[in-house]
Amino acid sequence: MRLDRGQIEVIDEKMAEILRRKSPQQRLQIGFEMWESAREMIRSYLSSEHPEWSETELDRGVARRLLHGAA
Repeated sequence: MRLDRGQIEVIDEKMAEILRRKSPQQRLQIGFEMWESAREMIRSYLSSEHPEWSETELDRGVARRLLHGAA
């Protein structure tokens, strides 16, 4: 497995093979679950850092983080 400067993620060949065997629907479901998990972790973090924020402010903060400041 070749690593390039700046490469921060490397997938194990065995894991790649497992993912190749998944159907497109299964891979999409995995991606969606990862997105949901990230969203929940960011929301939890922001909620603990900003207990004064409303639900709307938390939603906006999560969106900003997930969209890299584009929202």
